[in-house]
Amino acid sequence: MTINGVHVTVAVSLLAAIGDIARFRSAAKLASYFGLTPRIRQSGNSPAQHGRISKEGRAHARAMLVEAARAAKSTPGPLRAFFRRIAIKRGQPVAAVATARKLAVLVWHLLSQGEDYAWSRPALLAAKLRRAALDAGAPSERGKPGAASAYSFKAVRERERAWIEQAEGAYERFVANWLTAPVRKPGA
Repeated sequence: MTINGVHVTVAVSLLAAIGDIARFRSAAKLASYFGLTPRIRQSGNSPAQHGRISKEGRAHARAMLVEAARAAKSTPGPLRAFFRRIAIKRGQPVAAVATARKLAVLVWHLLSQGEDYAWSRPALLAAKLRRAALDAGAPSERGKPGAASAYSFKAVRERERAWIEQAEGAYERFVANWLTAPVRKPGA
């Protein structure tokens, strides 16, 4: 089962792997804990060389984040736009890892500040959480309209999807307007 492209068991497993979010002082520390930060090699006065990800830390959680990133590439929203932008430049495997790191940073911000994800689809989220509760053994409440009942209306689903696709388009326009900074020569 997925919630906005992220598998429910992935989210629960990530929370179990993280534990108390207060033990990570920054989002970079959490990304490093999952082994999603690049290796840096530098010797003497030579410039630093950034390599592949370190892969140190929680391998299972890292794999789940990459799986969630691959699921996000097919779900409308800003994460899909980010995945596509990186995939065009560097290829899909690199885009999956970059999106996984972005997810780790996003998780840190959401947990440390106690906020909800701004681009979630409320009716879809309620329906998925209700399905997870039923799968876990919660009693069925047939005939009673609950928070998840709104998702059964096609107009609600289409309105939420259009809103998320609009956010994705806004992200794409925002990134398209970025200007590449000119390369400065040393001593200039």
